[in-house]
Amino acid sequence: MLQAQIMDADFYPIVVDTHPAARRAASRRQAGSHRAAPARAAARSRAKLLFGLGALLLCLALLGLLGVRAAHWNEQRQQTQLLALVNPWNSVEHAGFTPELVDIGGGKQLDSRCAEALGQMLADCAAAGNEPVVASAYRTRETQEQLYQDKVRRLIDAGLSQEEAPSIAAMEVARPGTSEHELGLAVDLVDAANQALDQSQERTSTQQWLMANCWRYGFILRYPNGRSGITGIIYEPWHYRYVGPEAAGQITQLGVTLEEYLSMFYSEEANVVFEE
Repeated sequence: MLQAQIMDADFYPIVVDTHPAARRAASRRQAGSHRAAPARAAARSRAKLLFGLGALLLCLALLGLLGVRAAHWNEQRQQTQLLALVNPWNSVEHAGFTPELVDIGGGKQLDSRCAEALGQMLADCAAAGNEPVVASAYRTRETQEQLYQDKVRRLIDAGLSQEEAPSIAAMEVARPGTSEHELGLAVDLVDAANQALDQSQERTSTQQWLMANCWRYGFILRYPNGRSGITGIIYEPWHYRYVGPEAAGQITQLGVTLEEYLSMFYSEEANVVFEE
């Protein structure tokens, strides 16, 4: 009887939540997840930005390093160029040096890379009580040809044969194309009171000062006494060649010629050729 009454009555089942705490925790987690999403996105953006900045800084550092290395390589190249070897066995063309000429006064020209050093050396030499004079600087091929042929003629007039004269002349006046004067890096300096291009120059106070101090300005006495067998040129206590301060100091300290110095340290770059 009781069962029938229950079945006949309007019956609405009541659902009872048996785990309210768990559901609240889940709801909080879901809400927290929604709130954390923008934070994670912002964190990822910051990480990407920092990575990009780091990559940029690394690139800038590498470019800076390459710039320093490039400057160093260019400086080394410049130094090697200043050591260009020209002698009876190495022509101006073989040296591959192109002069950058500037006027130094008196109608003379010199390579711009040594003109300032020459001016300072001459000024200091004069300040020491001497009277240096630039007798010769850069020469064109035509001028060198005239000087050489004139020397050959004078030797023939003095009694040498036409076969002997050219080789003898070349030891005093370089054959065209083998003169350092064509590089624009060489100068003939004399004393104002004695402008003869002979061994008497070494006794003048001007030459004594220059021989002792030229290396400080990047110059060397190119054809020292007793080294003609190496240089191919007679002793010339007036001919100075610019090689740069570092090389000039080393050559002077070692007491060697440019040929010997290049064979010791720069033979590949200098393309040195010696007489057989």
